[in-house]
Amino acid sequence: LTNPGGHPQCRLAAVRVLFLSRDGVGGIVMTGMNWKLLLACAVVATVPLAGCDKDAAPKSASVPAVTVARPTTQTLADYIDLTGTVSAYQSADLVARVEGYLEKIDFVDGAFVDEGKLLFNIEQDTYEEKLKLHQAQLTRAQQEYERQRALYKKNAASKANMEEWLSRRDEAAAEVALAKINLGYTRVKAPFSGLMGRHLVDAGNLVGLTPGEPTKLATIEQVVPINVYFNVSSRDALRLREAMRDQGIDVTAKIGHAPVFVGLENESGYPHKGVLDFRDNRVSTSTGTIQLRAVFENTDKALFPGLFARVRMPLSKPAPRLVIPDSAVQSDQAGEYVLTVDGDDAVERKRIETGLLFDGKRVVTKGLKASDRVIVAGFSKVRPGQKVQAKEGKDGES
Repeated sequence: LTNPGGHPQCRLAAVRVLFLSRDGVGGIVMTGMNWKLLLACAVVATVPLAGCDKDAAPKSASVPAVTVARPTTQTLADYIDLTGTVSAYQSADLVARVEGYLEKIDFVDGAFVDEGKLLFNIEQDTYEEKLKLHQAQLTRAQQEYERQRALYKKNAASKANMEEWLSRRDEAAAEVALAKINLGYTRVKAPFSGLMGRHLVDAGNLVGLTPGEPTKLATIEQVVPINVYFNVSSRDALRLREAMRDQGIDVTAKIGHAPVFVGLENESGYPHKGVLDFRDNRVSTSTGTIQLRAVFENTDKALFPGLFARVRMPLSKPAPRLVIPDSAVQSDQAGEYVLTVDGDDAVERKRIETGLLFDGKRVVTKGLKASDRVIVAGFSKVRPGQKVQAKEGKDGES
């Protein structure tokens, strides 16, 4: 007498039957009701049962709705995306090559300086006086050598004396040359145009070769041009090699032609263009990668050493390619696939091969046609072979 449909009369009948219970020997006995009331309940309960069964009949299952979109064609170049590190084109530690007191610091920490600019001055007067002393000794030795040579020609002096003063003159000349070099070391100049670090020694301190090691004064790094180092897997290195060969670039010669694009963390896209100018001569056995380097003009000095950079290397020339929303791509142990809707509005699984990802879209290199209807929304509630209601959408919009 239960009523799945929930009809009011059915519920009334069901409640009244609860007044019945079974006795110990299997018969039905009255509990709190008389026979006339039971009979009335039975009649009332029996009348609507047919109607209740009719209302409770299961409804037909609804067909799920999905959103589909056809692959679009865009002209794109295949590429690989990597992570690199910006590094100075050249870097030099500026050190004190002579001993003395640091008299002057002639730059601002962190400033860009031109090649040849005076940066530090080390007790110059002392080395100027040493140079004068050696020059006087050279003059004295030269004069005595000339006198001895004249006497030797007149047989008034021995050849040994003449050769002795010749040797002294040459030694004095060498001392003068060394004194000039040391005097030059008192003026520390920029070896190339670059970005200065902070000075490491303040003016007034004694600097020099103590103990056996030169005092480091500062570091300068060349940032125009500038390098970006990055590593590629052995698989991508082979793809890159084939791409360069297809583009007519001699991979055995100095590279210098393959384009490389870089973007920083706060930049959109890859606005900096450079060229590949170095590849290591072997693949690392520990990481399975090979190191590459690209050089960038960097005239605006937007890149500076130590930054992480997003690196993109084209592997082919731009060509038409099929793309779909990346969110529509699914994968299992057998690989990547998408769900499509065929001409009979049935779900079909199609295995695909994919390429690059850009702006939320994925290039499909194999397995799809431009006419296929790819499920881009609602695919989680359907399965292959199931009938669906397909609604046309764009790029995954539902």
